[in-house]
Amino acid sequence: MKVLVTGTAGFIGFHLAESLLRRGDEVVGVDNINDYYDPRLKYARLSESGIQEELIAWNKELTSFKYVNYRFIRMNLEEKASLLALCERECFDVIVHLAAQAGVRYSITNPDAYAQSNLISFLNVLEAGRHFKVKHLVYASSSSVYGLNGTMPFSVKHCVDHPVSLYAASKKANELMAHTYSHLYGIPTSGLRFFTVYGPWGRPDMAYFLFTEAICEGKPIQVFNNGKMKRDFTYIDDIVEGIVNVMDKPAEPDQNWNPQQPDPSHSTAPYAIYNIGNNQPVELMQFICEIETCLGKKSIMEMQEMQAGDVTATWANIDELVQNFNYKPITTLTTGLKKFTDWYKTYSSVQATPVTAAR
Repeated sequence: MKVLVTGTAGFIGFHLAESLLRRGDEVVGVDNINDYYDPRLKYARLSESGIQEELIAWNKELTSFKYVNYRFIRMNLEEKASLLALCERECFDVIVHLAAQAGVRYSITNPDAYAQSNLISFLNVLEAGRHFKVKHLVYASSSSVYGLNGTMPFSVKHCVDHPVSLYAASKKANELMAHTYSHLYGIPTSGLRFFTVYGPWGRPDMAYFLFTEAICEGKPIQVFNNGKMKRDFTYIDDIVEGIVNVMDKPAEPDQNWNPQQPDPSHSTAPYAIYNIGNNQPVELMQFICEIETCLGKKSIMEMQEMQAGDVTATWANIDELVQNFNYKPITTLTTGLKKFTDWYKTYSSVQATPVTAAR
């Protein structure tokens, strides 16, 4: 297939593009390479995929020297005309939309960034899908949409009308926008609610990255809610497997959908929502101990109160993904963190200064 992957300089987008390229798909990647976190890491991901960093600044279409079936274009998805022109020219079979402004806490202090990146850009992607008849649009949602929901594990059958951050609200809005376009124009759309993705080449604003960096440097780590947190940590390879499986099977109308008892994860339109997680929440203190073991070094903890916009626990019910795609996350936390910390030590050793979150 010919696939447009947005956010290919990002963590999940980089790994997804590599997986699709290895199996022989033709991939066009786009990313604006913003400075939400250190752009050197984004350039390094692209370089790993065969894109030459020194040419990216020219904002030209670049061909990978590692994969003959990969091209990269630096682009802001808010620029609708550029995106539509690209889609008209390329005739993509599938769009996987992963580009977004991430970060729960950052959304509290920088709300405008989320309106542009997560709402306007997503509308432009939907318009591209509408005008150029893509066979399937797969997009990133988030476990953050569950907000104040206290029923565990989180199910796609649950109501998600009480977000606690603008980031979460923007992701919920994406799901509603996708349904509208599926209903009006028949575009098959599948939303994936990611649960705390981690692994090599990960995001430096995430806790596992921040903890690893601080422990290696002998600096304190901030442990929020006094460590009384649980997260459904999901290794990147398991996430990518789920994305590819969903991507290959476009959403279809649910012939048994009941408007009197509406299932929020399906519709009479070709629309679907899935949780994609590990289905195994881990206590934060256990998570920190695992990182300490991988690094062979103890952490210095600074206990902090709960942060605005955060939640105490996440836990993915992945029944729909298992039933429809035989999805089986197989990477244990011990294995996944060992792979991440090994990568981190190698990567950080070649940097002039540590890679840190910019925000």
